[in-house]
Amino acid sequence: MSNDLKYTSIHYNEYLQVDKILDAQKLRSVEVEGKVAHEEMLFIITHQVYELWFKQIIHEIESINEMFDDGYLSATESITCVNRLDRMVEIIKLTIQQISVLETMTPLDFLDFRNYLFPASGFQSFQFREIEVMLGLKNEQRHTYHNTPYHAVFDEKKQARLKELEDGKSMLQQVETWLERTPFLEFEGFDFIEHYKKAVRSMLNKEQAAIKSTTILSEKYKEMRLTMLGDTDSYFGYIFDEEKYNELVEAGTAKMSYKATVAALLINLYRDEPIFQQPFQLLNKLVEVDEFLTTWRYRHAQMVLRMLGKKVGTGGSSGHEYLSKTASEHQIFKDLHNISTFLIPRSDLPELPEELKAQLNFHFSTQKKNA
Repeated sequence: MSNDLKYTSIHYNEYLQVDKILDAQKLRSVEVEGKVAHEEMLFIITHQVYELWFKQIIHEIESINEMFDDGYLSATESITCVNRLDRMVEIIKLTIQQISVLETMTPLDFLDFRNYLFPASGFQSFQFREIEVMLGLKNEQRHTYHNTPYHAVFDEKKQARLKELEDGKSMLQQVETWLERTPFLEFEGFDFIEHYKKAVRSMLNKEQAAIKSTTILSEKYKEMRLTMLGDTDSYFGYIFDEEKYNELVEAGTAKMSYKATVAALLINLYRDEPIFQQPFQLLNKLVEVDEFLTTWRYRHAQMVLRMLGKKVGTGGSSGHEYLSKTASEHQIFKDLHNISTFLIPRSDLPELPEELKAQLNFHFSTQKKNA
């Protein structure tokens, strides 16, 4: 490309394709009845904006997955990933706020044009399905309606694209591989799990002694609290015993491997160490992406309840009921949320040896990916 062409001028309108965008709102109320249903314009524009934001989210996911591609992540790439995940979080927050704009339309306003939408449905948003698959939502984890595969509403080309994404590595799988390959757990002279076990036992013993010695609680409530503490103890057993943890994986309760989960736990526990700050920020942003996607699903479900009550959705789903179930069942990074179950107070945390800190710093700062 010549320099003349490279730096040629372009008009704002042409660069943004403004005419195409502004000509993309075709009101069905006008096409069918020849009369404008005023609120239909808001409905169309809101959903078009959703699709534009979905396109940007896909753009970010693709770039992050490329950086994770071989299971390693340099310090520089880690910073970039955190920044792009943060952008995704802010975009999802915007999509949640858009629901409030859409809710300025009343249920009666919606009925002015709803009948013209059949059988169109948000369920048919191909880009949103791409996002789910690229992040790590598997077929067997999906809540469906009428036992219909989620991809059945798309043409063959789009079905093939979703199959390609399903067969590839999702962000969840990329993060799992990255965690498994981190050097944070393999150090001579420091067995993280053994030190962690002792710290947990010490913490639980102190809590047990405090319950028994208190004069505020009755014997009945002491018994209840001690029973609850025993239940807490059983949670930690999954981290103490790899075979026990693998039972969760086989049952589908856990998705990430034992090694990846232990690595995520260590990073969360020692987040105050400078060396663990960047990995912690990355894991924390993944949790936020999941959290706000779930929030968006819940808000969407509540909006549908407000607009339609118990009516069936335009695409044939059970409307509010279906959307509520996807909100509770379609969490992708649930394993990272569950790390909080295994956290212990800083006061009980085993101190890292100074020589280990120095070794950690060496490993984390290396930039080589093909060594």
